[in-house]
Amino acid sequence: MTSAFDTATNAAEAIRAKQISAAELVELTFQRIDRLNPQLNAIIWQNRDAALARAKDADRALAGGRAWGPLHGVPITIKESFAYRGSANAWGLPQLKDAISPRTAVAVERLEAAGAIVVGKTNVPVMLADWQTNNPIHGASNNPWDVARTPGGSTGGGAAAVAAGLGCLTIGSDLAGSIRIPAHFCGVYGHKPSLNLVSMAGFQPGPWDGSPGYPMDLAVVGPLARSARDLALALAVLGGPEAGDATAWTWTMPAPRHTRLEDFRIGCVVEDQKAPVTADVAAVYERTVSELERAGSTVTRGFPAGLDVPAQLETFSFLLTAMVNAQNVVDPHIRWLQASQHRLAVRALWQSYFESHDVLLLPTTITAAFPHDHSEPIGKRTIDTPEGKRPYLQQVPYWIIFASLAGIPATVAPVGLTRDGLPVGIQILAPMWEDVTSIEFAALLAERIGGFTPPPAFTA
Repeated sequence: MTSAFDTATNAAEAIRAKQISAAELVELTFQRIDRLNPQLNAIIWQNRDAALARAKDADRALAGGRAWGPLHGVPITIKESFAYRGSANAWGLPQLKDAISPRTAVAVERLEAAGAIVVGKTNVPVMLADWQTNNPIHGASNNPWDVARTPGGSTGGGAAAVAAGLGCLTIGSDLAGSIRIPAHFCGVYGHKPSLNLVSMAGFQPGPWDGSPGYPMDLAVVGPLARSARDLALALAVLGGPEAGDATAWTWTMPAPRHTRLEDFRIGCVVEDQKAPVTADVAAVYERTVSELERAGSTVTRGFPAGLDVPAQLETFSFLLTAMVNAQNVVDPHIRWLQASQHRLAVRALWQSYFESHDVLLLPTTITAAFPHDHSEPIGKRTIDTPEGKRPYLQQVPYWIIFASLAGIPATVAPVGLTRDGLPVGIQILAPMWEDVTSIEFAALLAERIGGFTPPPAFTA
């Protein structure tokens, strides 16, 4: 029988081999949610009756020789911010808590079409605008490695659920690290896809009626899981054009550049005085780099030549605030066009860098998971580190802006624990559209140094 911490890939294989039924696995998942979720507050809406009914349908289909797809019968969660029939996607806004969506977001539909069974929705911060997960409707979510600490945000509930074995994988979103930072804090795998690879239709606050959403120049949606191979499996299901565009073009996930760790040409930056990584986290990164060198990989240090970090920070900040802050509508359209031109120039610089390198390793953020701090205003928050207090808004997102601005893929892989027993995830950047290269690197790295480890308090 499959374990609570089995991968989605293994769970699907067990169901197809009839070692466990989909109904049994979904029922076991709900039993685990009942027992463990009260400590985490990760899952804030359950799809119990519909999920159990769908699991029985999955078993009947399999008995008749019909498999729905690569995720047949696999229980998953989804971020609250996705529209899902019969549920609210309120984004933490009390005025939307009872506004039920009649339709399901395209990305979630694709997971279901591949056979996945949605067991529930996971918690988010208000408007997804924090690296902690807390809102006035559902309260705060806790980290399964230490419930006094945040699981991150904005996909904090999803990362906590995956780490605690409450579903095999989840889907979240990432604009300013909202997949990557929770993956790092909770010790799971997370992938920020190439910009526009996965449809964001139905990813919005309030009921979705099928109308187009805003075009995105930074934000993406993608998977979190307990193995890198599951990220690739989910992305193969999620990626590609929407129905209208599919009449003109299709997408196939390209093969990874290499399938042996020693063949990768690796770039690496694990320290920057603009956002120094705390010593306990930096030590884990340095051990990882040393292990790669021992494996025979070529590792070179430093950012790409010509990378103007202050200019990237400025452009990212403008594009982010232009989307979320109404005062930016007074800026002339040419200002947005100039920022977009810079964004594309940055992508071209990265693509040039990836002619001589296959991946770049970066920190995910400056610390491991920190204690809850929901004080307002957010701009006054600080983070206590062994090296002193650090400004929350300036330091937490620093390392994630590079992949976000360029629109290139980034995978976070767990690579060890701090001396206090908190997980550390390293960020792996890859060329545009070559998402599986960073994912494959993460999988090979796990074979060398180990991957996901269950949080001790939630192994039972």
